[in-house]
Formats: sequence, structure tokens, C-alpha cells
Amino acid sequence: MVVHTNLEDRAEASVVAGYLDVLALVERLHRLLLDVVKDEFERLGIIEINAVQALLLFNIGDNEVTAGELKSRGYYQGSNVSYNLKKLVEMGFMDHQRCQIDRRSVRVKLTTKGREIRDIMEDLFKRHADGLESRGVLGVDGIAQINTALRRMERYWTDQIRYIY
Repeated sequence: MVVHTNLEDRAEASVVAGYLDVLALVERLHRLLLDVVKDEFERLGIIEINAVQALLLFNIGDNEVTAGELKSRGYYQGSNVSYNLKKLVEMGFMDHQRCQIDRRSVRVKLTTKGREIRDIMEDLFKRHADGLESRGVLGVDGIAQINTALRRMERYWTDQIRYIY
């Protein structure tokens, strides 16, 4: 029976170690994504906007949203969405307008300049997807499996937060 318990302990330690590897990998991948975006914009000579702001523009797309909606939808990967929205409006990448229903709320949408950035991001991501497939790194099935696993983790973490309150 001691052998059985030892096997269970090793299996549990393996799951914990694997989970910690996943957490570190997700964090590294996010930082790498920001570096990839930064490099693309530097290559194109676009220095007025940072990677987080470019991702924000990409995620807004053709929508008209509030800062609160961006946070609740998980569109924003940083800690200060209001600051970046303000900067993007000041630089002409976004338009803003007070919400007619809730005057405290401001709705934002991309300008032509913002849509150009979104298009650059879309092209970058399409090139990456094509490269992953053409080099045999990941195909449609592999990407689907990763998405399924990450969505399960997202659901699990969301449930953990909900049960705290």
C-alpha cells in the first residue's frame, strides 16, 4: 500500500509541476507576443504606438465600446485601460463620445488611422498562422486542441473567482 501512495504522490507532483510549467509558459507567451508586435511596428517605422495599444486597437476592431466593456470582455491585457484609451484618442487612433444613456461612460471606436493599425495586426497574425501551418509547427487540429485546453483553464479560473465572493 505504501507503493500505491507513493505513486499517487508522484502523479500529484507531476500534475502540479505541469500546471506550474503551463502558467510560466502562458506568461512568457504573452510577453513574447508583445515583443513580436513591437518588432513588427519597429520594422515598419511606426514608433508612436506601443504593443499593448496595438493589441487594444486590434481587439476593438469595428466595435464601439466602453473601457468597462474592454475589461469585462478580457480584451485588455494591461493594467491601465483608461490611460491607453486616452493616449490613443490623443494620437488620433480612436474617437470618443459620451454615452447618451450613461453620461459618465465614454464610448470609443477606431478612426481611419486606428483601422490601419488593426489591419497591420491582422496581416501579422495571418502571416503567423500561415507560418505555423506551413512549417508544420501547428495545424488546425493542434490549434483547436490548444484553444480547448486554454478555454477550460479560463473557465476553471473564472469559477474560482466567482466562488471567492
